[in-house]
Amino acid sequence: MKGKNMKGISSIKTVVAVGIGAALFLVLGRFVAIPSPVPNTQISLQYAVLALFAVMYGPMAGGLIGLVGHTLMDLSWGGSPWWSWGLASAFAGLLIGCSAKKIRIEDGDFGAGKKVLFALVNIVAHAIAWGFIAPTLDILIYAEPANKVYLQGMFAAASNMLTGVVVGGLLLVSCSKTIVKTGSLDMEE
Repeated sequence: MKGKNMKGISSIKTVVAVGIGAALFLVLGRFVAIPSPVPNTQISLQYAVLALFAVMYGPMAGGLIGLVGHTLMDLSWGGSPWWSWGLASAFAGLLIGCSAKKIRIEDGDFGAGKKVLFALVNIVAHAIAWGFIAPTLDILIYAEPANKVYLQGMFAAASNMLTGVVVGGLLLVSCSKTIVKTGSLDMEE
C-alpha cells in the first residue's frame, strides 16, 4: 500500500510541476523574449525553466511542460499552435528530463560532474530539437522554405543551449543549495 500511495504523490507532484512549469514557460516566452536578428526567432529564457523542471521532475514533466507551454504561448499570440516547434520543445524537455536520475538534484549535490552532464544533455537536446526536428517538421507540415527554417533552427539551437546551460545551470546551483544533503544532519544523543 505504501508504494502505491507514494506513486500517487509522485503523480500529483508531476501534474503540479507541469502546470507551474507550463505557466512559467508561457510567461517567459511571451513577455521576456529577447529579440534576435533572425526573423520569428527570439532568445528564449523559458528553456532555462524547462531544464530546471525537467531535471527536478523527470522526462514526463519535461516533455509535457515543453509541449503545453509552447502551445499556450503560440495561442497567446492569437494564432494556432506551431506544432513543429511545440514538438521540438517537448523533445528537448523529455531528453533533458532523462538526465534526472543521474543528476539527482534532490540529493542537494550539483557538483562538477553533474554540471558537465547537464550541459552535455542540454546541448544534445537543443541541437536535435532545433537543428533537426523543428525545421524538418516546418518543411513537412507547413511547406516552409528549407533555408529559412534551418537558419531559424540553428539560431534557436544556439540561443536555447546558452540559456538552458547557463541560466538553467545557475537555477540548479541555487536549488541544490536549498536542499539538505543526505547524511549531513546527525542525531544528538
